[in-house]
Amino acid sequence: MSAIVINSHAELEALVGKELGVSDWHTFTQEQINLFADATLDHQWIHVDVERAKKESAFGNTIAHGYLTLSILPHLWEQIADVRNIKDQINYGITELKYQQPVVVNSRVRLHVVVKEVLNLRGTTKATMSTKLEIEGEKKPAYTANIIFLYHFNS
Repeated sequence: MSAIVINSHAELEALVGKELGVSDWHTFTQEQINLFADATLDHQWIHVDVERAKKESAFGNTIAHGYLTLSILPHLWEQIADVRNIKDQINYGITELKYQQPVVVNSRVRLHVVVKEVLNLRGTTKATMSTKLEIEGEKKPAYTANIIFLYHFNS
């Protein structure tokens, strides 16, 4: 899959209301979940205790941390859009985040992105993207959210 190339505020603004694309599939492994638990000090059994989760969890297995599923957003975003000709890019915020379904270990997910709004703030581009993290084989996504980036284009 090749990412859409965006070189300017005008090019990004022209995409408002359009789907930018869909990322490749990403599989959440138990190793990745465990590493995230170590990094965040969140070792709740539903994430890291495989045997207990198989016996006691309503999902029949461990699940990825909600914040882990959110933290891969930049990685998946870069598969969709290649924003060039910038001095800097800032992850500015997330609004309307709604977790809708847990991601069970070894599930595959992918990101869908629609350009919701693009504003010029005195030379800085504020871009709001509507996102959905799809879980393969599931009707409901893991989450939906608006992500906001600030871009300072060179020209």
